Amino acid sequence: MKWSEFSIHTTEEAVEPVCNILHEAGASGVVIEDPLDLVKDWGDKFGEIYQLSPDDYPEEGVIIKAYFPVNSFLSETIEEIKESINGLLLYDIDLGHNKVQLIEVHEEEWATAWKKYYKPVKVSSSITITPTWEEYQPTVGEMVIELDPGMAFGTGTHPTTVLCIQALDKYLNGGETVVDVGTGSGVLSIAAAKLGVKSVLALDLDYVAVESAALNVNLNRVQDVVTVKQNNLLEDVDGQYDIVVANILAEVIVRFVQDAAAVLKPNGLYITSGIIKRKKQEVKDALLAGGFNIEEVIEMDDWVAIIARKQ
Repeated sequence: MKWSEFSIHTTEEAVEPVCNILHEAGASGVVIEDPLDLVKDWGDKFGEIYQLSPDDYPEEGVIIKAYFPVNSFLSETIEEIKESINGLLLYDIDLGHNKVQLIEVHEEEWATAWKKYYKPVKVSSSITITPTWEEYQPTVGEMVIELDPGMAFGTGTHPTTVLCIQALDKYLNGGETVVDVGTGSGVLSIAAAKLGVKSVLALDLDYVAVESAALNVNLNRVQDVVTVKQNNLLEDVDGQYDIVVANILAEVIVRFVQDAAAVLKPNGLYITSGIIKRKKQEVKDALLAGGFNIEEVIEMDDWVAIIARKQ
């Protein structure tokens, strides 16, 4: 479908009335490019990372964008919008530059466009991850994980996932029982299964992730080893396991350290990743306070994985 992007360079004062006009004209949403966002204190309750570029914002004023389908009514719609916006001057609302632009854009399959950049990647000494749509010929002894992450987190190529797989590759001996908390695409559960564990319980709160993980587990023919369930962290998980692996945010990891300790056997391993460097000490302190010894800390780029052993 073809779309037209309507944009107006105006003032912060005019943002709310202009957005209201665009909504009433049929825009289902608007984009507001306000340079004040560059200096705003966004907070990071769940470890969010903001990387805003000044190149995406006007030097002064605000740019508001809205999108309308190209149809026979488009010209009339745009003229009505312009007229309504100019009418705001009657209410002494400063419109600033009031510069309007209309460009045609083509809808792209954003949900799948990333696939052209996703290629086979060797993530440990023995494991290579390859997307399902790529043909890949493994070498002797090489284990291949075929993955279609869909909309779930976990292509297997992010440093946090690579660090977890490398830790699993190093510490697994075969025959262990594993819980994968926040499994996403299921890549860590599949890696553990291919490394010879006895069983994996793969958990995720997001039903999209659960569906994606189940699909990938079947695709890699490890459904006899991996059980995928929708579950909130380790809530109501019974039994004793050899390893808990969690590739999620530091803020979440520290929240269920005690729960991880409760389901681990003595000397069991808690493999954690998804930790940005500035949160490393916070996670280490929580693990030590929760009755773990730090076995190893490994890093890649700005990310950290911590392998802790239950005392």
